[in-house]
Amino acid sequence: MRERNQRGIVARMADKTYSDDELKARRTSPGWQLEADETKHEGTLEDVARIAHERHQRGEHPGLIKEIENSVELEMLQLEQLWRALGLPV
Repeated sequence: MRERNQRGIVARMADKTYSDDELKARRTSPGWQLEADETKHEGTLEDVARIAHERHQRGEHPGLIKEIENSVELEMLQLEQLWRALGLPV
């Protein structure tokens, strides 16, 4: 579910809506993505907001900013080490 305000910035992700103050507090937090045309940019919220602003200044659509879900992929060796740390047989 997405809501766009008049500037094209996403203010709602799934079931979480951030207030303006919450967004300001997350400026330096990593894990944000800007989708613009065929390109994607990742970084802090401030990083992608600045890129969106540059696009806006050039007369382009600023794009869609979204928070990236946290997911971690473990390589088999990392998984085996984790099993060992948990006392599981490998």
